[in-house]
Amino acid sequence: MNAETMMGTELRGLRRRRPEVAGTVLAGTDGLLISSDLPTTDATHLAALAAASFGLGHRMAATVRQGEFHESVVHTAAGCVVTFPAGRDALLTLIAAPGADLAALREEARAVVHRAGPALAACRRSAPAPHPPDPHAPLATRTPMATLPSQRVHRDPYITWRRPPI
Repeated sequence: MNAETMMGTELRGLRRRRPEVAGTVLAGTDGLLISSDLPTTDATHLAALAAASFGLGHRMAATVRQGEFHESVVHTAAGCVVTFPAGRDALLTLIAAPGADLAALREEARAVVHRAGPALAACRRSAPAPHPPDPHAPLATRTPMATLPSQRVHRDPYITWRRPPI
């Protein structure tokens, strides 16, 4: 079973075990969607927003020097959105209904994260690495500005106004 199928199975299983979860998204820390179980919301946008939320939370945790970033929670009028790091390169985002037990949800999500992190890392390791550049390939030729032909700019003598320098 490939990593994407396994992640889809994990996300659907999480929703079955926790009925207050309305949707799940697994995304890379770069904001690209890996897997989703969202019924209505656009998963690609939520993946990008989760990465931005993770970046802000990670930066805030580093700034206040209170330890490692664990999760980001956004409370809304209709529930909450929780983002957890899943390994080094992924994020698990859950959309929960109002009144969800966040402590129980946190434990369940951390179990999914612990299973998802190594699977995603193994998938990334198995991906072919990009070819290293050829050290004998010719370099691009660049022309300095001084060697370009100069063209005089003709200015109208009757125009007295000039744009101020920026």
